[in-house]
Amino acid sequence: MKCVIQRVRRASVSVREEVVGEIGAGLLLLAAVEKGDDEVTIRAAARKIRELRIFNDEAGKMNRDVTEIGGAILAVSQFTLAGAIARGRRPSFDNAEWPDRAQAMFEIFVRELAATGIRVETGRFREMMIVSLENDGPVTFVYDA
Repeated sequence: MKCVIQRVRRASVSVREEVVGEIGAGLLLLAAVEKGDDEVTIRAAARKIRELRIFNDEAGKMNRDVTEIGGAILAVSQFTLAGAIARGRRPSFDNAEWPDRAQAMFEIFVRELAATGIRVETGRFREMMIVSLENDGPVTFVYDA
């Protein structure tokens, strides 16, 4: 699984001009399921991301996770993260999981993110989406397991 993790003040995702997911402070996740990812991989990724201490404490140090700040998560499936651009000029998506299996794994990912009561919003799988965000920091990490 590959995931771009962004600390945000707010974020939203729209499909055909309709907002389908929206959060205030929290995490925007752009996530790709890759071939070979299984439930163990997906659940571990969700736990790791959910517990990341990337929000500031009173001293300004990254010492709090998303639950400690009362934040939410906006998770957006983005298969292009699984693309490879090392060779040629056109990306190869050979490592992206087949859509039906990727959707099932993404749904497990979302359920695991929400397992401790965090509000999780999502985009719509296999739809063209517009993602808007206000990056806080900016603070951005890449998870690649």
